[in-house]
Amino acid sequence: MTKTVIQYVLSRLHDIGVTDVFGVPGDYAFSINDAICNDPNMRWVGCCNELNAAYAADGYARIKGAAALCTTYGVGELSAINGIAGAYAEHLPVFHLVGSPNMATQAARAPMHHTLGNGEYDLFRRMTEPVVCAHAVMTPQNAVYETERLIAKALYHRRPVYMAFPADLANQPVLGEATPIAAPGSNPDNLAAALEAIVSTLEKARMACVIAGILVGRTGQREVLRRLIDTSGLPFSTMLMGKSALDEQHPSYVGIYNGALMNDEVRTFVEGRDCVMLVGAPLTDFNTGAFTARLSPEKTIAINHHHIQIGGKRFNDVEMADLLVALVDHLPKRGWARINAKSLGNVSGKDNDPIDAPALYSRWERFFKPGDILVVETGTVSMGLGFALLPQGATFHNQTLWGSIGWATPAAFGAAVAAPDKRVVLMTGDGAHQLTVQEIGQFGRLGLTPIIFVLNNNGYLIERLLCKEPSIVYNDIAPWHYADLAKAFGNDDWLTARVTTCDEFDRALEEAGRSKTGAYIEVVTDAYAASPLALKLHDAVATLYK
Repeated sequence: MTKTVIQYVLSRLHDIGVTDVFGVPGDYAFSINDAICNDPNMRWVGCCNELNAAYAADGYARIKGAAALCTTYGVGELSAINGIAGAYAEHLPVFHLVGSPNMATQAARAPMHHTLGNGEYDLFRRMTEPVVCAHAVMTPQNAVYETERLIAKALYHRRPVYMAFPADLANQPVLGEATPIAAPGSNPDNLAAALEAIVSTLEKARMACVIAGILVGRTGQREVLRRLIDTSGLPFSTMLMGKSALDEQHPSYVGIYNGALMNDEVRTFVEGRDCVMLVGAPLTDFNTGAFTARLSPEKTIAINHHHIQIGGKRFNDVEMADLLVALVDHLPKRGWARINAKSLGNVSGKDNDPIDAPALYSRWERFFKPGDILVVETGTVSMGLGFALLPQGATFHNQTLWGSIGWATPAAFGAAVAAPDKRVVLMTGDGAHQLTVQEIGQFGRLGLTPIIFVLNNNGYLIERLLCKEPSIVYNDIAPWHYADLAKAFGNDDWLTARVTTCDEFDRALEEAGRSKTGAYIEVVTDAYAASPLALKLHDAVATLYK
């Protein structure tokens, strides 16, 4: 039977690995909502609001490679746009399905609800243009072609796309046929030239290393880069945005590079190489230790998503995936010098000692298990855990570039939906948690069992450290009873605890590690118990805010 417009889109999303659609229902989107619920290959995952749904789609895409989000026109899509912008900044293909008024209403410019009353029905789509890589209004005539085009765009650029479905067209049968659009390959001559230049540069180098970045994981190149490391013997580092791009238990891993702010031994090692090969690693502020990294362009090979930069020469139309495969076969193994990555050290604090930053982060590092999915809120939490040494196969997820407060809680939900067989561990701060806390109710509703840690330091600690007056009132938040929230949001069987001392924390960690249900642990610290990087950032970034 001929598929309808929305049925065709859902079938193609399923083909690329999307089996769940996050969203909030709305009248203009009922045709999409119904189609998702009636599709045996899809599951509707309702969220508490559209912003949370967008964050959840972000977390899901990090695990499965792509995600889908459904909102209604106007109020729904604008509520989600911050999450879509975050997915754009963080290179995540999220398909935003928007139900819009029917074509007759739009043609009449009728002043309908969820509009500004001015008859401009294309206004909200235009608002999304800077944060998507492609968009289309789906009709029976164009649905087949536009679906393939938008899938190709989203996967090639690793960015969100926008798909509008007029209410009267979504259930109309599609017209025509199309085949998936193949991703562009590299220009053969440019690929060969870039390969020769890189091999030549590394053959001349006495000391070299790789910095594995965020795009390694986003583009599915972890295994290829691991083979490159194995066959060449090159040591590798990562920056904060690319943490866990490769397994941190690999013998070639030297640790996190964060410019002059942290890990002085790693900084000396990386900046002392004759050649540093950046693989999908953008040089953003937090990645470079507030721009304190000193990577000479003359000594740097930048393997970007679709082009290569070697010294002052740029090779266009060269795909990262093609080049990495070629390098595996062309780089001979050498005994490159390396250093050993270091953990946070021994667990500090005992018995009735209060939980300070060293006690907190060293315990968390010991708590993690192989294969864990760690979702870590932006702020002091990520700055402390960014330097933990992860067990084999554990992955670290943080919104390092976009840095939207509150992202982590619903993103962890999305990750858990994507990988229900994995242990998902969420670490968030009290201030961030207050923005999106209601999404913890969705874990229990779907039978998911995360381990959630809420760091209660009585306010926005990262803001206290960055602003001129740490105790100023805008850094204060409402004093919630966090340990009571799991049950308040319907997770009656979860393990819950509020810990204020090291021995209480140790007991809670042990119980959480054994628990077969979800766990929710409130960890209370002093208002200024911050990790070393967070403490150093004040002076480092002060000039950026002037």
